[in-house]
Amino acid sequence: MQTALTIAAAADNAPALAGDLADALRYLDAGIAPATRRAYGQQWRGFVAYCNAAGVAALPAQPAAVAAYVTARAGDGLAFASIRLALAAIGQAHKLHGLDNPTASATVQAIVRGIARTHGTAQRQVAPLLPAELRQIVAGLGDSAGDVRDRALLLLGFGGAFRRSELVALDVADVTPNAGGVEITIRRSKTDQTGAGRVVAVPFGSSASVCPVRALQAWIAVAGDAGALFRSVDRHGNVSAARPPGGSVARIVKARCAAVGLDAARYSGHSLRAGLATAAALAGRSDRAIMQQTGHKSRAMVDRYVRSADRWRDNAAAGLL
Repeated sequence: MQTALTIAAAADNAPALAGDLADALRYLDAGIAPATRRAYGQQWRGFVAYCNAAGVAALPAQPAAVAAYVTARAGDGLAFASIRLALAAIGQAHKLHGLDNPTASATVQAIVRGIARTHGTAQRQVAPLLPAELRQIVAGLGDSAGDVRDRALLLLGFGGAFRRSELVALDVADVTPNAGGVEITIRRSKTDQTGAGRVVAVPFGSSASVCPVRALQAWIAVAGDAGALFRSVDRHGNVSAARPPGGSVARIVKARCAAVGLDAARYSGHSLRAGLATAAALAGRSDRAIMQQTGHKSRAMVDRYVRSADRWRDNAAAGLL
């Protein structure tokens, strides 16, 4: 496999190929999703800083340096998922430079297994935003531009089980009216980096107050029928043409939860997606139907929501006391 350094060297040695090889470097860069690239960059900088402080090389790194680094981070209380991300970043940096991957060392892998057994691998689970809580939130929203936007974002995010990155990437052109509601075209997502796309059907709600379709229509009437679907709104209620960053979804969810007395620390942008999956499981919807809405490719992730719902739907202790 050609690495970035190999391609760059080839361009230096073969000027006639320089143009095509420059394009090859861009494709190599595009092969990693922007969010993944940022996450790898953050983890790599942390490893480099550790190695610099210890006076050892980060590139190429010796397995002993990697082993010491992950041990130190585990001691700091870093989540196991973040440790695995750091290893992936270190490995990626070495592969792209045509170097042996120190994270593949048997010693490093044994230490990682020991960290997993000692500290556990459980990830923090955010609370799902369920229909009763969502109704409570939207009931408190008014007619200001910010409220109209947030109502549409929350209800559509729940109804389509969208990721926060999918919500902020939507354009008005991605919304197609349908007799049953709207069809939303997701052109690219976390699990679809090649841009194959998928269409999600979001039906009308049971009443106007919690209807994602009507809420979306109201927002488009305010923001305009072209460009980014969701846009930034300043404190004076002015709607910008700018697309909000992905982190804004989490901030909106937390702020709106706090406004009705819910513990904002328990919720995030993922709570809308988790809320739909959990509520659908509680209502007895099939795994196939849930996966069609969420876009999951396997049952493994959906099963987490089903198990969460089943704790209460089919509880052995219910009614015994």
